Amino acid sequence: MHMPGRRFLVLLTLWSVPAVVLAQEPSPEAQNPPPAAQPAPERADPDVRIDPLQPDFTLAALPTTLRMPRGKWAFRVTHRFTRDLGEGDFGDALSNLFGLDGGSQVGLEVRYGLLPGTQIGIHRTSDRAIQLFGQHNFMNERDGGAFGFDAIATFEGDDNLSEHFQSALGVVLSKNLGRHAALYAEPLVVLNSSPFETGDEHTGMIGLGGRMRIRRSMYLLAEYTPRFAGYRPFADQISFAFEARAGGHLFQIGVSNGFGTTFGQLARGGVDYDQWYLGFNLSRKFF
Repeated sequence: MHMPGRRFLVLLTLWSVPAVVLAQEPSPEAQNPPPAAQPAPERADPDVRIDPLQPDFTLAALPTTLRMPRGKWAFRVTHRFTRDLGEGDFGDALSNLFGLDGGSQVGLEVRYGLLPGTQIGIHRTSDRAIQLFGQHNFMNERDGGAFGFDAIATFEGDDNLSEHFQSALGVVLSKNLGRHAALYAEPLVVLNSSPFETGDEHTGMIGLGGRMRIRRSMYLLAEYTPRFAGYRPFADQISFAFEARAGGHLFQIGVSNGFGTTFGQLARGGVDYDQWYLGFNLSRKFF
């Protein structure tokens, strides 16, 4: 073969080898394919997902075992009208719009997820009582536990946390009944519940409650807090309510024989067993 022909074949070979090599090598995209779509980190946290049987952190006044996601917030308003629904006849009740025209006791609450399973918060009522609380979850059914188990502790004081200091210690136990209901039992002791210097100082009580799911986002609930030892004036507080959930909002309307929304107030009891008052709770989760 003539020299020019050989040179042409050599050049053609040198030119084609890199192209063949490049064609055989996988592209950077093939070597490192883009990761599969993953859920957003906050959505991967099971504590962020809605619990159909525990839509809120409380029943009417008692806590539940619903976990607060770490770094997230929730807000709650409690409102108890102070006009007895049984006062006067039906016309009197209607003219006062079933107590809405009368006075009320209002509570404002903020809670925060401090650590996984640990939440803290503050609750203030319009009679100037302030309750600080902390709650930690040790077991829950969403992670395969046989039941829910929380420990809770509070510190409370009247007149904007300046007098009559009280503390509460207890546990919150919950059990789901299939896909339709959740039950609660909450043994608690409230220290220095009595405002008097004589007689019993402390109160032993057990919160009992349940929430039944009647539709996808609607519930009925009942709550009863009998006191079994120590200082226990007046009636044990009882509440019944209906509630509806819409996204992160929960609206609850019900009746109760008392106005208590803190453990100290529950220890001092309701008004009477034959006096009932209209009230509502409004909750908002910021996650």
